[in-house]
Amino acid sequence: MKIVDSHCHIDDEKFDQDRDAIISNFENDEIDFIVDPACDIASSEKIIEIVKKYDRVYGAVGIHPHEVEGITDEDLEKIYEMSFSEKIVAIGEIGLDYYYDNSPREKQKEIFRKQLEIAKKRNLPVIIHTRDAMGDTYDILSEFKGEVVGVMHCYTGSSEMAKRFMELGYYISISGAVTFKNAVNVREMVKTIPLDNLLVETDSPYLTPEPNRGKRNEPKYVRFTAEKVAELKEMEINDLIYNTNSNVRNLFSIED
Repeated sequence: MKIVDSHCHIDDEKFDQDRDAIISNFENDEIDFIVDPACDIASSEKIIEIVKKYDRVYGAVGIHPHEVEGITDEDLEKIYEMSFSEKIVAIGEIGLDYYYDNSPREKQKEIFRKQLEIAKKRNLPVIIHTRDAMGDTYDILSEFKGEVVGVMHCYTGSSEMAKRFMELGYYISISGAVTFKNAVNVREMVKTIPLDNLLVETDSPYLTPEPNRGKRNEPKYVRFTAEKVAELKEMEINDLIYNTNSNVRNLFSIED
């Protein structure tokens, strides 16, 4: 069964030399389609061009928390305008990152809220990045309860927090981290996530799953993540893929 990669940075410069080859091989790799979220204005613009060129690629536009320092209301207006582009299905990835603190925390929160306002205005879902900022992320998303929904991308938090995010209307997306030997807590958390709330992703070119750690991650490797999740859920791989594919289509309103 073909599988969807719900979060893949195919726009990344690490794919500049072989992007055509990777996407043209989706049929052989049994990839249905991918969703490519932006990190800044430049990647948003690049993604708009990529999704026009390739049938099986959808995109999101937005400013990653690492990139918010110096972002102006004019920049956010560009994100709003770009969100009307063909095959742009979400605002993202957006959120908070206190692990690296590449941008001031108050600025991160300000731009996060403003992008959630864009999503609300456009009636689009959001793709959320959160690292070492789970509480503040939850509090801000709670301000938009019933008005904005989305996905907790590359989620590695607790089952308890996952439940709280799901109550706000968020899906929980699992990356290749679930295959890492030391990711015991992630595997235990995955067992508790209902199938109706579950997505799988690569976060390519990052977080390459076993058995390919050390290599550049690619959309086709999402299957290793799905296999591990199916094993943890004690279900057939095709049943897992059917559910996660359906969830991606429902979240991003992709009907083809």
